[in-house]
Amino acid sequence: MAPVQDRDFGASSDLESPFGELGCQLSEGDLRETAYEIFIAACRPSAGRSTLTYIPQSEKAAEKPERSLSVSPSLQKSLTSAAASKMKKALGLRSSSKKTHNSPSRSKKPQTIGELMRMQMNVTEQTDARVRRALLRISAGQLGKRVEAIVLPLELLQQFKSSDFSNAQEYQAWQRRNLRILEAGLLLHPLVPLERSHSAAQQLRQILRGADDKPIETGKNSEAMQLLRSSVMSIARRSPDGSTSETCHWADGFPLNLCLYQMLLGACFDSGEETAVIDEVDEVMELMKKTWTLLGINQMLHNICFTWVLFKQFVITGQIETDLLGAAETQLLEVAKDAKTEKDPLYVKVLSSTLSTIQGWAEKRLLAYHDTFQASSISLMESVISVAIAAAKTLVDDISHEYRRKRKEVVDVARNRIDMYIRSSLRTAFAQMMEQVDSRRRSFKKQQNPPPALVILASDIGDLAIKEKEYFSPVLKRWHPFSAGVAVATLHSCYGRELKQFLLGVTALTPESVQVLLAANKLEKDLVQIAVEDSVDSEDGGKGVIREMTPYEADAVIAELSRTWIKERLDRLREWVDRNLQQEVWSPTANKDRYAPSVVEVLRIVEETLDAFFDLPVSQHSDLLPDVVVGLDRALQRYVSQTKSGCGTKNNYLPLLPALTRCSTGSKFQGVWKKKEKSPSTQKRKSQVGSTNGSESLALPQLCVRINTLHHIRTELEQLEKRISFGWKTDLLNKSNESLKLASLATGSVAEAKFELSHKGSKEGIQDLCESAAYKVVFHDLSSVLWDGLYMGGTASARIGPFLEQLESNLEIIANTVHTRVRTRVLTALMKACFDGFLLVLLGGGPSRAFLKYDSEMIEEDFVALKDLFKADGDGLPGELVEKAAMPVAAILPLYSTDTDQLIENFRYAVCQANGLSSGKSKLPLPPTSGVWSPTEPNTLLRVLCYRNDEGATKFLKKTYNLPKRL
Repeated sequence: MAPVQDRDFGASSDLESPFGELGCQLSEGDLRETAYEIFIAACRPSAGRSTLTYIPQSEKAAEKPERSLSVSPSLQKSLTSAAASKMKKALGLRSSSKKTHNSPSRSKKPQTIGELMRMQMNVTEQTDARVRRALLRISAGQLGKRVEAIVLPLELLQQFKSSDFSNAQEYQAWQRRNLRILEAGLLLHPLVPLERSHSAAQQLRQILRGADDKPIETGKNSEAMQLLRSSVMSIARRSPDGSTSETCHWADGFPLNLCLYQMLLGACFDSGEETAVIDEVDEVMELMKKTWTLLGINQMLHNICFTWVLFKQFVITGQIETDLLGAAETQLLEVAKDAKTEKDPLYVKVLSSTLSTIQGWAEKRLLAYHDTFQASSISLMESVISVAIAAAKTLVDDISHEYRRKRKEVVDVARNRIDMYIRSSLRTAFAQMMEQVDSRRRSFKKQQNPPPALVILASDIGDLAIKEKEYFSPVLKRWHPFSAGVAVATLHSCYGRELKQFLLGVTALTPESVQVLLAANKLEKDLVQIAVEDSVDSEDGGKGVIREMTPYEADAVIAELSRTWIKERLDRLREWVDRNLQQEVWSPTANKDRYAPSVVEVLRIVEETLDAFFDLPVSQHSDLLPDVVVGLDRALQRYVSQTKSGCGTKNNYLPLLPALTRCSTGSKFQGVWKKKEKSPSTQKRKSQVGSTNGSESLALPQLCVRINTLHHIRTELEQLEKRISFGWKTDLLNKSNESLKLASLATGSVAEAKFELSHKGSKEGIQDLCESAAYKVVFHDLSSVLWDGLYMGGTASARIGPFLEQLESNLEIIANTVHTRVRTRVLTALMKACFDGFLLVLLGGGPSRAFLKYDSEMIEEDFVALKDLFKADGDGLPGELVEKAAMPVAAILPLYSTDTDQLIENFRYAVCQANGLSSGKSKLPLPPTSGVWSPTEPNTLLRVLCYRNDEGATKFLKKTYNLPKRL
C-alpha cells in the first residue's frame, strides 16, 4: 500500500506517550530487554521442575547446560502450521503480504513461539542464552519460588560478572540498565508510595549514586551486593495494606509497568512488515498474560495498553495501514465497556490520559482536515474520525462525571465534535486562503485590471464549498446530519467578516466595490443553496442553519451605494447648472444652432451621468433608474426655470388702461389735446409698462436664444428617453420600428422613464417666453410707434405704417434666430400681441385718440396690412391661423362704422341684459372693465362711445355717467 501524500500526516513527533515519563535514563532498548527477561521468566513453570532449556544451535557445541531441563511447552510450540488468528479476525487485521517470517533481515525462520518472541523483540541469541542460563541458576537456587516472589533485576545482577560479556563496557551497560530498572520500579514509580525518609530507600539511592562512578561488585558474598539486596527486598515486599508479603513489587508500579508491557505488545507486529500483526498473535498474547501478575496488569489495563499500541503502530508506520486504526477503534469499544464499570482512580487516570492522547492526535488532524486529507484519503479520514469520536464519547460519557451531572440534557458528543472539526478546519482553510489571496491576485497580472482580492477569495471559497460538499460532507454526515450546512455557514460567516470590514471603507460606488458585492452575492446564493439541499430532509428544512447565515444584503448595499452615487452626481449637476447659468450671456452668435452653450454643457453632464449609471455592473438598473431620472429631471427643471426666470410675462408688459373720458369734438380740440396731453400721458404710461428694465440679456435676440435652448432641451430629452427605454443601447436606436420592438423584447428593455418635469417645464417655458418676447416687442420695444404713435391726434395722420416697418425688422430677427421647429409659435405669439395692441389702441388709447365714423375704413385697412405682414404672401403664417387669431379684432371693427345712436342703443341693451334691468331704465350702472373685448360686451361698447368723435356720444356720456373730457 502506497503512503498517503498528505501534508504533515506522517509526522509522529507530536505523539507522546500517555503513560508519562519514567524520569530516568532508560532507552526503549533497555525497556525492551527488561520486558523480554520478564516474559521469559514469567513463562517458566512454577513447579519445581526445571523448564527453560532453549539454547541456540551455535552454542550447543560450545557450552554444556548446567542442568538437563525439560522444554517449556508454551515456548516450544511449533510454528510449522499456524492456524488463522481469531484475534486478527475479530480486530479486522489483514495477514502479512510477505511470506510469514521470511524477512531478508532474518538469518533463519523461527521454529517455536520462544524463538519468534526473541526475533520480534530484537534480542540476540547470545543475550537470550545468557538470560536463560541466569534463569536456570535462579531456578536452581530458589526452587519452588514463583517469579513474582523474586526481584528479577536483582537476581540477574548476582548471576553475572564482567567475564560473562564480550567486554567490560557491555557488562557495565547491562549492569546500569538493571540498576536503573530497580530505581524506576522501587524509587521513582513504586506500587506502594514511598516516603522520602524511608531508610532502605535512602540506602538504595546512595548505592545507585555510587554505581554511577564505579560498577557494583555483584559477587554472592559482596558487601555491596548484600546491602543492595537488603534495601531492594525491604522496599519490594511492602504491600498496599502496609504489611510485608512474599510478593515483590518492583515492576508493577505505574507507569513503569505499562511501559514494559507495551514493549511486549510491540512484539505482536511483524518485524519484517511493521504494519502487519503476526499470525501467531493469539498464542503470543496468551503467553503475555503470564506477565500480568508480575506487572500488575489486568484485562482492563491490557485493553487500554493494547489499544494504545495498535494506535501508536498505525502512527509511527506512516498511517498507511487503516486496518491498524480500525483495530484500535474495535479495542476502544472494549475499553468503553470497561470504563462503565471500573472506577479505580489509577485506571481512570490511565484511561483518561490514553484516550486524551489518541483524541488529541486525531483532532489535531481533524481540526484542519482540509490540510490533512485529500480526496484520495477520505477513507482514512473516516477511520480517524471514528477513533476520535469513540475516544471522545468515553471521555465525556464515562469519565467526565461532573460534566454529566451538570448538563441538563443529553449531549450528542459525536455531532458536537464533528461540528467543531468542520468549523475549525474551514476557518483554518479560510485563513490560508486569505494569506494566499495576494499571490493569487498577482497571477492575474496579465489582465489590465485584476479582480479585487475579495472577488478572488469569493471564487476560492465557492470552490472549497463544492469540494466540501462532494468529498468531506458525505463522510461527516455519518455523525452530523447537517455537516454541509455547518460548513457553508462557517464559510459564509468568515467571508462575511471580511466583507463587513471592506465595506467600512467604502463610501462610494466604485467598480471595485461593485465587483466585490456581486461576488459576495453570488457566493451567498451558492452557499445557501448547498445548505438548503443538505437539510432538505430535516424537520425545520434547514432553517436553523440558514438563520445562522446573516445575510450579506449585497443588493441592498449596492442599492444604497448607488443612491449615494446618484445623489453625488445630481448634486454636482445642480452645481453645474447654477455655475453655467451665472456665466450665460444668451448670445445668438455663440454657436450656429443659436442656443445657449450652457445647455450643451448641462446636457453633456446628464448624458455622462446616464453613461456612468448604465456602466455600473449592477443588476438593479431598473429599480434605481427612477431615482436617477427623477434627479436628473429636477436638475434640468431647475435649468429650465432659471432660463425663463426674470424674463417677465405677458401681463408684465400690458399697460394699465387710462380712466375713461368723453371725447371733445372738432379739429381744434384734437390738436390742442394732442399737444397738451402727449407728454404727461406718455410719462404715466412708461411708468406702467412692464416690470423689466429692458437689459441687454432680455433683448429679443437673447429671448430667442432662450426659446431655442428650451426647445433643444426637449429634443435631447426625447433621445435620452428613447435610449433609456432600450437600456441605453445606442445600436438599437438605428433599427426600424418593428425591429426596435423585437429588440426590446429580446433584450428586456429597462422600464420606461420620463423627464416629466423638464418636458412640462420646457413646453410651458417656451410658451411663456414666446408670449413674453412678443408682448415685450409690441408693448415695450415698439411702444413709441404703437402706443405713442398709432392714431395719436388723428387717424389719417398716424397710420400703422411706422409700426409695421419696425415690426418687420423684429420679424427678421426672429426668422434668423429662432429654430424652425418653434418659429411658428414665436410668430403666432407676436401676432396675437400685435392684435391685442391694436385693440388696446382702439379701446384704451387714452384721450389723445378720437375716431370719426368714416375713420373705420382706414382702421380696417391698417388691420388688413397688419394681417398681411404675418401672412407674408404665403411665406409667413398660414392664412387660416392668422384669420383665426384676428377674429376678436375683426368682431370689434364693425362698431367703428356703426351710427352713434345705434351704438348707444346697443350699449343700453347690453347693460340692461348684464344687470337684469328693464330696457327703459334711464339710470344705467357703469360697466366694469373685463378685458375681454366683444361687440356685445357693455364695457367694449362704452369704450367705442368714449373714443367716438361725435356730439351725440359726448352728450350721452355726460348725461349718463358725467364722464370728464380730460384725465
